[in-house]
Amino acid sequence: YAPTFTCNRIKLKEYGLEKEVKEINKGLVAISKEAAGKKAYVAGNLTMTGEQLKPIGSMDFETLIDVYKEQIQYLVDGGADLLVVETMMSLMEARAALIAAKETCDLPVFVTMTFEEDGKTLYGTDAVTAFVTLQQLGADAVGANCSTGPDKMVEIIESMREFGSIPIISKPNAGMPSLSEDGGTIYDMDPKEFGREMKKIVEAGATILGGCCGTDPEYIRELVKNTSSMKPSQVEEKGIRFLSSERHTISFGLDSKFLIVGERINPTGKKKLQQELKEGKMEMVLDMAAEQEEKGAAILDINMGMNGIDEKEMMIKAIYEVSRCVSTPLCIDSSHVDIIEAALRIYPGRALINSISLEKDKMEHLLPIAKKYGAMFILLPLSDKGLPENLNEKIEIINTIIYEAQKYGLTKEDIVVDGLVATIGANPNAARETLETIRYCKEQLQVATITGLSNISFGLPDRISINTAFLTMAVQNGLTMAIANPSQDLLVKAAFASDLLLNKTGADIRYI
Repeated sequence: YAPTFTCNRIKLKEYGLEKEVKEINKGLVAISKEAAGKKAYVAGNLTMTGEQLKPIGSMDFETLIDVYKEQIQYLVDGGADLLVVETMMSLMEARAALIAAKETCDLPVFVTMTFEEDGKTLYGTDAVTAFVTLQQLGADAVGANCSTGPDKMVEIIESMREFGSIPIISKPNAGMPSLSEDGGTIYDMDPKEFGREMKKIVEAGATILGGCCGTDPEYIRELVKNTSSMKPSQVEEKGIRFLSSERHTISFGLDSKFLIVGERINPTGKKKLQQELKEGKMEMVLDMAAEQEEKGAAILDINMGMNGIDEKEMMIKAIYEVSRCVSTPLCIDSSHVDIIEAALRIYPGRALINSISLEKDKMEHLLPIAKKYGAMFILLPLSDKGLPENLNEKIEIINTIIYEAQKYGLTKEDIVVDGLVATIGANPNAARETLETIRYCKEQLQVATITGLSNISFGLPDRISINTAFLTMAVQNGLTMAIANPSQDLLVKAAFASDLLLNKTGADIRYI
């Protein structure tokens, strides 16, 4: 690692060196390359700036990206072989550095977070959430450094391994630090014990190893001595579907418990909410978010689409505020491509996009955006012609969008197909066609599914009974999730009971 750890203009300003950021970064890489010769790659080293991002602090997200881009460009110009973003305590800042790297160069990028004794970062992010978010955003390897010795890092590495499809890094300290009698820092693990403990790190799944605070060449020699003959874990594509916020990850498969996407944060038909948004207020939005999370929503849909406001500005504000208020992953819901991208850029996790259709203008722009920001997306089987005329056309649209998504490197695990519910009052076969779509997607395509429930009963009396009956049928046919109001007790209880009757893992405890 080139010693460029805090060589960004914000940190250098503390020493009056901000105007020398170019010379310092290029010079330190040059010295490192000379020392390494042909024996090692040289990594340009980046870390946090010390400034807190909005809304907690005053730093703007795009300003932070620009700060990282400046340093990265000088590291690249200096000849760095790869980049390492390390000792990160904020997932949001780690994302900013990774985005900056991807938009500046094509060098490999490693990212390591620092976790406290409770297994979370200073900002409350657990290891799995950090790993899956950064993995999907395009990091080439992710892991942990600093904070603890290898004995305390084993569980962190093991948790990452479950979700990993990229190499895992482990760079622990020489045990836990304390102060000596003369005021110096000492560590409680000697080189031999460090080397022995690192064997457990390899068994836990790490494939890139090193030492952080308190380690020296003797520690590295013991590390090599103890682990060089071990066979590294194989990196495997797990096929797990997951979404994350800054502090929580949900994972699910095609036979997992049914998930509710809370639909309430949407101003359509809500005059009080519309008025609050026009006044720039977020109280109702935050109340709705908290209530839906409490009622069992696994994901929250965020829609700011209405007249009389700057939708992009309010969407960004909602993402910031709701992300602070709840731990539930978010679904970004807008009919405008630029608003979806703006939200994904600042969202501190892995979001769900609602939605991508076969409408050419949207599909061509949104598929690369989904890939760039590591998002999942809802596949809406519409085309430029409008609604599909029959089930066969719907299936054809679904397959076409999946094929196009795969061209961008997206996989079936990144896609949730909308069953596209029509109203039973206009089409007596609406429910049957949606159920066939859900069954086809699960059994033939192995993709997850979602549906909005309320449209099925439009114009009919006692709509909740129809919606509930339809939902139980859809769950039995393989429906993964639905956009619904989690406060509707009959609906939620029926869904949980359906999972119970289908003997899904964990459904019994959830129902009780």
